[in-house]
Amino acid sequence: MPRPTDDSWSFLQLLLLTTAVVVLLLLLLLWQLSSVAVLAFGGIVMATMLRGIARRLERWTGASPQVSAVLAALLVLAVLAVVGWLVGGAFAEQITRLREQLPQAWAAASSWLASHALGRQLLDVLQGAMDSGLTGNRLARVAGTTLGALGTALLIAIVGVYLAADAPTYRKGVLRLVPPAYRDRAGEALDASGRALSCWLLGQGLSMIFLGTSTAIGLWLLGIPLALALGLITGLLAFVPFFGAITAGLLSVLMAFIEGPQKALHVALLFFALQQVEDYLLLPFVQRWAVALPPVLTLFSALIFGILFGPVGVVFATPMMVIALVLVRKLYIEDTLQSGQESGEARGRAAQTG
Repeated sequence: MPRPTDDSWSFLQLLLLTTAVVVLLLLLLLWQLSSVAVLAFGGIVMATMLRGIARRLERWTGASPQVSAVLAALLVLAVLAVVGWLVGGAFAEQITRLREQLPQAWAAASSWLASHALGRQLLDVLQGAMDSGLTGNRLARVAGTTLGALGTALLIAIVGVYLAADAPTYRKGVLRLVPPAYRDRAGEALDASGRALSCWLLGQGLSMIFLGTSTAIGLWLLGIPLALALGLITGLLAFVPFFGAITAGLLSVLMAFIEGPQKALHVALLFFALQQVEDYLLLPFVQRWAVALPPVLTLFSALIFGILFGPVGVVFATPMMVIALVLVRKLYIEDTLQSGQESGEARGRAAQTG
């Protein structure tokens, strides 16, 4: 086997240095444009959902992709309007009562925690965090962030409709940035990413419906007030795996303290039971055709994308990781590792034959 020359080593070092510089520049650019990147990805997620509905409308109506995408957006708005008409008034009333009763719930929970040594230590930690963070300027920033989130959601919806209405054009535009020799493979990777994201959204939608409905029914059976609002909040928060369920459970347990510590324990057991049903009955059924991430990757993706993009990054962390895993599998594992392994095996067979 020939030994590498000094010139080949110099070229390799130059190539590695150039690659490192390009990667660092891309990461710096992504950091500076993080809000735009998250907005664009949110639009892609919205467009994927609308395209899934639009493809069915195309088959049923024979309409063009552009018309079907607009019809899909109108259908989603119509469904939201019907749901708002049926439960919107009750939900708005319960949300108002929820805000009003949160101080009472916190007082009841604090009183119970103060009666235990470990609870008193936890209260001291929480009180220190509240004293240092909940200032007037902090509250103003929270209010501004909330308004910014509503504006971001509206922009994501608009971007999603535009992307869904003319998805092939944007796909071709992305592929034009790839060298011609690799465009076919890049197109396959993009298509695989789109299918994986669509499957993940469908599976996550089923999980959200299950958790929201079962939580509302369970809380109602337990006699917990504001069961409808807490159920809908749980369903919405379930879009964020792991952290969403924990947040919804803590909120429901906190509200249950109004009825007493025993009710809070019952609500905690309810959420634990629902989580077991989801993990061992719903997820195995969904994973037969949908995409699921290992729990460790789900947790680390939320931490990584939360650091990079802030709270919105946590919301879209899991779908980002789904696409990243598909791209790594298609463009690195299959094309580099498996191809190299197959080439090595072919050379080994040729050497044995020779």
